[in-house]
Order: sequence, then C-alpha cells, then structure tokens
Amino acid sequence: MVEEGSVGAGEDLGPEELEAALHQVAAWAASYRRTVASLPVLARVQPGAVRDALPHEPPPHGDSVERWLEDLDRIILPGITHWHHPGFLAYFGITGSGPGILAETITAALNVNGMLWKTCPALTELEQVMVGWYARALGLPGDWFGMITDTASTSTLVALTAAREAAGVDVREEGLSGIRPLVLYCSEEAHSSVEKAAVVLGLGRRYVRRIPTDERFRMKADALDHALREDRHEGRLPFAVVATVGTTSATAVDPVPAIVEVCRRHGVWLHVDAAYAGSAAVAEEFRWALDGCQEADSLVANPHKWLFTPIDCSVLFTARPEAFRRAFSLVPEYLRTDVTGVVDLMDYSFQLGRRFRALKLWFVFRHFGLEGLKEAVRRHVRLARTFASRVDEHPAFERLAPVPFSVVCFRVRPPGVNDETALERFNLALLERVNARGEAYLSHTKLKGKVCLRVAVGNLATRERHLERTFELLCEEAGLQ
Repeated sequence: MVEEGSVGAGEDLGPEELEAALHQVAAWAASYRRTVASLPVLARVQPGAVRDALPHEPPPHGDSVERWLEDLDRIILPGITHWHHPGFLAYFGITGSGPGILAETITAALNVNGMLWKTCPALTELEQVMVGWYARALGLPGDWFGMITDTASTSTLVALTAAREAAGVDVREEGLSGIRPLVLYCSEEAHSSVEKAAVVLGLGRRYVRRIPTDERFRMKADALDHALREDRHEGRLPFAVVATVGTTSATAVDPVPAIVEVCRRHGVWLHVDAAYAGSAAVAEEFRWALDGCQEADSLVANPHKWLFTPIDCSVLFTARPEAFRRAFSLVPEYLRTDVTGVVDLMDYSFQLGRRFRALKLWFVFRHFGLEGLKEAVRRHVRLARTFASRVDEHPAFERLAPVPFSVVCFRVRPPGVNDETALERFNLALLERVNARGEAYLSHTKLKGKVCLRVAVGNLATRERHLERTFELLCEEAGLQ
C-alpha cells in the first residue's frame, strides 16, 4: 500500500522537492554541456536498442528523480545524436543556447496555453513584440504582422493556406471539388516541405511546378514566368510562388526582386522560405540576402536554425494578415470572449494550442544583444569559408557550390577515380567512415545529380580546430596524404 505523500501516491512534487529536483537536473544539464565534446557525435546504438531497454509496461508505482536520471544516462544518452557537439556539422547545425534552455525551463513551469489573448495576455503580447524585434534585427518591415510556430514546415503550410484563400476560390466552405487545378511554384532546390504543404492542401504533387535553377542553384525567374503563362493558358490557376533564401542543399538565394516582379505581373502570392539564411541578416553585410523580401506577401525565418534558440521556434511574417484570418478564423461559443482590441493568435493558424515560445527568443535577445548575435554569425561564416579554402587548395577535393553563408558543399576525387557512379560510391562510403569515427558528423546531398558532402557550421561551440580535425579525418579516411 502506498502511503499518502510518498512517491507515486497521486501527488505532485512539493515545492521543496521540486527545488531539490531542479538542482539535480540543472547539475545534469551543466555536466552534459561541459562533457558533450568528449562523446561520439552520432549515436552508436543499433535500431531498437533504446526500445528494448525500456519496460513494456508502465510502472505501477512512482520512483525517485535519482532513478530517472540514472536511466537517462544508462538508456537514453547512448541513443542521442549530439546536436550540441562542436563536431556536429550535418544538416543545419543548431545550438540551444544557455539562455534558451533557461527559458524552456520557465516555460514548462508556467505551462500556459496562448490560444486566446485572455488565456495568457503575456504570451500573446510578448510574441508580438518578439516578432517585431526579429523583423527589425533582420532589416525587415517592423510593422509586419507575425506569429511564432514550431517549424518552417508549419509556417509554410499556414502561409500557403492563406495564399489559397487570397486566390479567391471558396475552398474554405466548398472544398476543392469542381474548381480548376491550383498550381504552386518553387525551385528544384526548394525544401520538401513545400511539396508536403501541397499534399496537405489537397493540390497534389502533380501541381507543384519545380522551376529550373541556374549554375548557382538559384531559381530562374524567366522560367518561372514561362511556367505561369503556360499554366494559365492551359486553364489552371496559379496561386503562389515559394522563393528560397538559403536552400537546404547549397544555401543558394533565389533572385527575389526578379521573382517579385513576376508574381506581381501574374497576381500570385509570394512566400519566402528564409528558414536558414534569414537570420544571417542580423549582420548588415548579409542583408543582401533579403533584398526584395520586403515586397513578399509572407516570409518565414527560423531562430532555432541560426539564432541559438532551442528547437522549436519558427517566425512567420506577413504583410497580409487579413488573408490568414479569412482562412483560419473559426470561433466556437466556448472560445468567445468579450475582450476587444487584442490579437487572438488562434485566428491566424490551424493550431489552437500555443506554447510560450516567445520567452526563449526574448531571453536569447537579452543575453546576446544584437552585437553578440552578429559576431556569432560572422564567426560561423569565417569558419566555413576557411574550410572552403582548404577544400579549394587540395587537389583531391572539389567544391560544388558557392559559400554565401556557413555551409560548404564538396566531394573528394581520389586519383584515378573519374566515373560519376564510382565517385558517388566513394564519397558516400567516405561519409560513413568519417561519421563512424565519432569526432564529426557530416551529411550529404545531391547538386545537379552529383553527390556531395556538406559541412554546416552553426554551433556556438564550434571552433577552427574542430574544422581542421574534420578535414584531417576526411583525408585520413580517403587515403590522402
């Protein structure tokens, strides 16, 4: 029999118990951050190892925080790929910085839901202020409406739903039945979330036009114009274009000013996916990347990609909030309030529940300040370009894309290997061997049909020595002197 007040007796941790537990968890987190560089970057467990180490049934009675942390170390930590590791150079390296971690703790303690202004006025109003801060930090219009979502996939889906509403088809009430096909346009280098949004919106991948790119992997505006004209001529309805600022593979920047002109000429919505490279604009020398974006209808940028905010935190801006409201506002009686002159964020997205994500962005801005954020971004770009220079200088390495920001795309061409199929096999095997060493984690992609390796700098702990060691590992595993 479980006694009243004991562990598992249906009671929460008391204030003193919670304080003691928080100290234990804080000590664990600080120790992890202190030692993460000594761990293998990539998890080495076999599929099913974590699952099989856990009991199949929930515990009948509760146990102590000490036991939770023991099992965290024993079962969970071996199955973690360490995104905090300074050698994490895959995908887009991210950092959940200290101030963001602190804010997440407070967010969990508050446990509020900001679906309405009334359900948490501070959440709604801080979110609106943070959207304004972020816009001004990037040189974007400070009066844009915006909101924080989880990821760019959600932000893009929400924006394209508003774009569909703005196209004048009554999908909200009548559905897609009986209307002519809606067509969405993006470059061949655009993120897969654009096609996924088309699937969710009922357009079908058949009506996503992948526009060719130039030698720098940027969308061709003249090809976009031709595709729009062709679809209109064939009786289809173009409704939105997605331009990318910082493509996932090569971090290319589409020619937004030219794309704006095409969109205005054809009367279609322009959404800009600046999830990765948008944050680079905190430093003035990278503001060029957002040229023309002030004329877009919507834009997404992710502080959790390159502004040191723990995942998830995506900011969606728009110059046309009324289209979002028309698309999403649906207020049942139980959510009606008598408060006027406020923003109810549930009216601008399909999501009702809303976490207090603005708090961590606020803490990040408060800790780093704009100057600190600029310096961190500049340091990452310098590191990437130094690595790129090593690639360019080595006769067996070949760089496959420009380096506008902090990602380097390259491959190794060992002596005597020239066939494209053989080069692909060699580089993919090389990637596996380097990653297996545990000191660095790289990812790969394809550009114009060529497999290439990617080094993406984005972690606050990454320094030049980590990239030098990564280059050494590549040479060692490739059998190069």
